[in-house]
Amino acid sequence: MGLALVDADRAAASADQMRLAELLGALSHALDITEGQPIGHCVRATWIGVHIGRRMGLPELQLWELYYTIMLKDLGCSSNAARICELYLSDDIGFKRDFKTVNDSLPKVLSFVFSHTGLKAGLTERFKAVLNVLQNGGEIVDDLIQTRCQRGAEIAAMLRFPASVCDAIHGLDEHWNGKGRPDRRAGPAIPLYARIALLSQVVDVFHTAAGREAALAEVRERAGSWFDPAVAAAFEAVAGSDAFWETLSSDGIEDAVVALEPRQGLILIDEDYLDDIARAFAQIIDSKSPFTSGHSERVAVYADMVAAESGYTPERRRWLRRAALLHDIGKLGVSNSILDKNGKLDEEEWKEMRGHATLSESILSRVPVFREMARIGGGHHERLDGKGYPRGLIEAEIEAETMIVSVADVFDALTANRPYRAAMPVETALSIMRKEIGTAFHADFVAALERAIAAIESDLSRAA
Repeated sequence: MGLALVDADRAAASADQMRLAELLGALSHALDITEGQPIGHCVRATWIGVHIGRRMGLPELQLWELYYTIMLKDLGCSSNAARICELYLSDDIGFKRDFKTVNDSLPKVLSFVFSHTGLKAGLTERFKAVLNVLQNGGEIVDDLIQTRCQRGAEIAAMLRFPASVCDAIHGLDEHWNGKGRPDRRAGPAIPLYARIALLSQVVDVFHTAAGREAALAEVRERAGSWFDPAVAAAFEAVAGSDAFWETLSSDGIEDAVVALEPRQGLILIDEDYLDDIARAFAQIIDSKSPFTSGHSERVAVYADMVAAESGYTPERRRWLRRAALLHDIGKLGVSNSILDKNGKLDEEEWKEMRGHATLSESILSRVPVFREMARIGGGHHERLDGKGYPRGLIEAEIEAETMIVSVADVFDALTANRPYRAAMPVETALSIMRKEIGTAFHADFVAALERAIAAIESDLSRAA
């Protein structure tokens, strides 16, 4: 099913209708933290790119496609995080942040490799990792970018965007001179939206870090190699406006970008589309680590089973499934060196891991339609006895829906493979959870989970 475009005036007349730009702009903050960028990077890049598109004379429909290409350019960002940690023995978030400042200069590439490979590893491990990167660097980068671009395009399709947007997201890292990736496209063979998006993201990275002149200098240096000269020229024209830079640096940039969405039509976000958006972002979350593949969807299924056994209405169960799908969105801001660690976390690592709940709540709170479920993202690691995190809430302070997701989350964690242990049998996991009734879990919801599982086992026995 594609996106349903409607007349702008008719859509705007619906007071309870949320704009797609507002929703995805808020969720794009999750992509920013995965890329190690300051919050608002995708939004600011969208501001830059749409002004370039206007300067180039793109019609409204193409500006709309460009708008969402840039806003969602990093949809595939989580899919290569574990591989970066494995190959470079590095913090993937810091690695990605700093990689965005590297150009084709050999000294800069070598400096980056030595400063980001195996810094916390032993000498022998570090030496092997650096040697592997230097000897096989091209193949490694090809693989990392191919994974990221392919996954980004697939998720854009899940979000119902047209092929032109998906193809441009796939081509984000192509360079005008044909030396980019993943397909070594060159010149006009690169989708125009991808050419504009690449320049826009580089401008934001350098402007945010070092200011207007640094961004301009980087565009001039890469024009004709990384960047389409016509896109670079359009940016130079746009960059002559002080108002452009003032808005880009202002606290009101998010509102400005929502208002900038081309008005050729607005998207009606119905209940089915909200489900698709939640599921797409759940896939981004679960792609971060090989040990969490499918975790969010399974938690949503288990939470729904518990809710059904507990007498929740179909409408509230649907809401709870979305909350479960997005409960771990803050994990996108946690390094895979922590998420995938095969061993006990030290104090600093554990502090960062606990921070994912607060991040989940912060991100979901930015989206009006998801704001109520933000408390589930923030509270799913709380315990009835007050020994949970991040706030140390007690039973009377924890909502029932949060308790349900906590039960579902722990059950899936116990019955799935993790870096530090193998998956447990279902009965072993339930036995462990029974022992924590009244301290970690509410008795009613553990019992509801057991009834639901028993019903499934009975159905399977009859089928056999």
